[in-house]
Amino acid sequence: MSGQIRPRRIAGRMGLYFAAIVLAVYSAFPIYWMIVSSLRPTQEMLMNPSLVPQRWTLEYYTSLLAQTDYPRQFLNSLIVAVTTVALTMVLSVMIAYGVTRQRIRGKQMIIAGMLYAYMFPPLLLAIPLYAMFSVVGLNDTLLSLVISHLTITMPLGVWFLWGFFKTMPFELEEAAMVDGCTRLGAFLRVVLPLSVPGLVTVAIFAFLLSWTDYTFALVMIGSDANKTVPLGLASMIGAFDLRWGDVMAGSTLIALPLFAAFLALSRYFVQGLTAGAVKG
Repeated sequence: MSGQIRPRRIAGRMGLYFAAIVLAVYSAFPIYWMIVSSLRPTQEMLMNPSLVPQRWTLEYYTSLLAQTDYPRQFLNSLIVAVTTVALTMVLSVMIAYGVTRQRIRGKQMIIAGMLYAYMFPPLLLAIPLYAMFSVVGLNDTLLSLVISHLTITMPLGVWFLWGFFKTMPFELEEAAMVDGCTRLGAFLRVVLPLSVPGLVTVAIFAFLLSWTDYTFALVMIGSDANKTVPLGLASMIGAFDLRWGDVMAGSTLIALPLFAAFLALSRYFVQGLTAGAVKG
């Protein structure tokens, strides 16, 4: 009997590995093609593309950085994304911890309402937000873009951290307060260190949503000086002039901060996702 089960188990494991390899190749190939396309000459890209370029060039990167506003757009995107992450972390931690530890009527409705707001399409939120910003004089500013991004990053952060804090034993904070810590001291010395995986996960998601946003930037930003990278790359695609090399080079540079963040924080990110899935 065991002799019949073992071949089935081996076949099932091989099938699982094969499916994982196919999925990995399917997911990674567009990224690979984007990178190699940014490094191959124009003629080879359009006439005879191959898996491995026959010639390599950096002309797209030099022209992108020297002849366009890409460096300024990259800086704008970085300012907006970092500010959005910082505000998302502070506000999400405060709201999630307060709702979890304090006796607040309708806390379930508060969390459900924030999660429901996250389900709205960005374009549905962008138009009324633009009208409000026009009234107060914040239209076409990076601050308006940060506030707009908070409408999608903060509900996600509050919902995730709420599930994280909810199952964290309050006895840990009580023990710290018995030892002489204040409520704030117990939060800073006990709760926050234990919440690092969840905080890192929220930070990565907030950075990803803000860094790659196109809808809010398209509605909020009108001047070239305040354009972000996704909006700047979209402007390179014209009706008669399609600069694929510059677009691929710009897309590769957009992905570099994301790759760096995932490589540096992957351990915390996986722990945060697992904890959020179990604890939420």
